[in-house]
Amino acid sequence: MCVSEPGLRPCRQAVGDAAGPASRVPGQGVEELLRPLQISGREVLPIVEGGKGVSVSNGRSAGAFAAAGCVGTFSGVNSDAFDEDGHVIAQVYRGRTRRDRYEELVAYAIRGGIAQARMAYEESGGRGRIHMNVLWEAAATPRVLHGILEGAKGLIHGITCGAGMPYRMAEIGAAFGVYCYPIVSSSRAFRALWRRSYSRHPEVLGGVVYEDPWLAGGHNGLSNSEDPARPEPPLPRVIELRREMRGYGLDQVPIFMAGGVWYLREWKDWIDNPDLGPIAFQFGTRPLITEESPVSDEWKRRLLTLHEGDIFLNRFSPTGFYSSAVQNGFLSELMQRNERQVAYTREPVGEHTQALRLGARGRTFYVTPADHERVAAWMTAGFVESLRTPDATMIFVTPTKSAQIRADQQGCMGCLSACRFSNWAENEEGTTGKVADPRSYCIQKTLQSIAHSGDVDDNLMFAGHNAYRFSSDPFYRNGFVPKVQQLVDRILTGD
Repeated sequence: MCVSEPGLRPCRQAVGDAAGPASRVPGQGVEELLRPLQISGREVLPIVEGGKGVSVSNGRSAGAFAAAGCVGTFSGVNSDAFDEDGHVIAQVYRGRTRRDRYEELVAYAIRGGIAQARMAYEESGGRGRIHMNVLWEAAATPRVLHGILEGAKGLIHGITCGAGMPYRMAEIGAAFGVYCYPIVSSSRAFRALWRRSYSRHPEVLGGVVYEDPWLAGGHNGLSNSEDPARPEPPLPRVIELRREMRGYGLDQVPIFMAGGVWYLREWKDWIDNPDLGPIAFQFGTRPLITEESPVSDEWKRRLLTLHEGDIFLNRFSPTGFYSSAVQNGFLSELMQRNERQVAYTREPVGEHTQALRLGARGRTFYVTPADHERVAAWMTAGFVESLRTPDATMIFVTPTKSAQIRADQQGCMGCLSACRFSNWAENEEGTTGKVADPRSYCIQKTLQSIAHSGDVDDNLMFAGHNAYRFSSDPFYRNGFVPKVQQLVDRILTGD
């Protein structure tokens, strides 16, 4: 067993140990082209399980990928912990204030991350590599990382981190002797991270995750200069990233291609490509349908029915980032809520000449004549409650939906560093200083719900763009759900 990771000294070991994938006879497809890569101090197959949010990639799934001689990744974002009987501990918040609930959430996150790390290590049997995925813009990420890494010393080999610019990650990795894998969507983002962070601790940079901003699931790194409706091919962008890395002497640091990876035969031109250097392939969506995947059977069945166009790139997230999710009732309601929106003024200005008297106090707002007619129609249809947004607009919802939105905002537990839905922020004031935005949603509530068998139509279901391919891939014919080892074997054939 390799024991080099605490000091970040590379060690070499046969992929998968005695019983792992190294014993396979190369077959047709891409298996004979794939070479083991040095990842987090050990040679493993260049196949990486993508980390997925709240309890969607956990210790069991990560451990199974590691046991297959690959890299397993569990989520360190509000992971599940267990009681003495092995039952999941429900994350119930009893604090009276947001700050109190925030502290409860941090404690849950640390306890859960340690539990998942232990599970992953036990499941792996000491093979492969175990990584933990965190979101920099989640609550108290530096504190959570310190707590988990202190409580699970030697069990976690690498940290992947995205959703923001984690300039302190290199420092944390160096302090705990773990490798870091920043998630970027452009060479420009990596340049900023290198110059401000990793150039000071180059030994902890285990790899760079290129996450395609149009194809990856969950939160995506689309910048303001990129058009969400005009996807760019990943190859030129990753070549540009490698060119940037070579400028810093990082020729042999692996790049993980994440987003849009399904059949490896479609990526043959990437393997042993001198313009790209060492490449690993990250699978985030396909591992959802495995026996070890913690998502519900209902969720798996829904994935098997998807068609092209069922995955929706949207900007409803309270983080402010774009995200990719399955088009369902949850997203449809958000779309409709945002469409029932009008701009207003408090005094007659320009075309805003029609008075609207709203609420029990009959407060007066001014809208355009056309919007006045729209509001009247919405109210006739039952959308009689108005909620103001930070952008001098208001939306119209039913009384039931209004009550739910307000309750969710008031129940905020501070799961993000800054939340546009509730206006919480990790600062002394505990607020962004802006009006809470009812066009968004409580992300902690819905992700906890769907991760623990909540309705898949009434909750956010993150998914990569390629999730529609489950329904046409013959591997999943008749609802077949593989073990992780079977999935890895399938991936190695090129399919």
